[in-house]
Amino acid sequence: MARDLIEQGADLIDVREPDEYAEGHLPGARHVPLGTFLVSPREHIKQDNVVFVCAVGARSAVACEMAAAIGLTRVYNLEGGTKGWVARGLPIEM
Repeated sequence: MARDLIEQGADLIDVREPDEYAEGHLPGARHVPLGTFLVSPREHIKQDNVVFVCAVGARSAVACEMAAAIGLTRVYNLEGGTKGWVARGLPIEM
């Protein structure tokens, strides 16, 4: 489902730390570390159709909760995170 949303133009936000993001991220993902996002979430949301991703899904779940708390209704957590994405043989960028 997340892959379909991404292909349809959902905003993809990677909430991992800078070193994790640099090691590889989903194509087209914007990097906004979770701590930065939590301080000012509205600054980092471009639309009400957002997929959050982290390493395995825990931090991105927190980002989803914050996005929902500020009124977004179409927020999604990439199940399995980047590790799950890679395990399925899907591409990443460096």
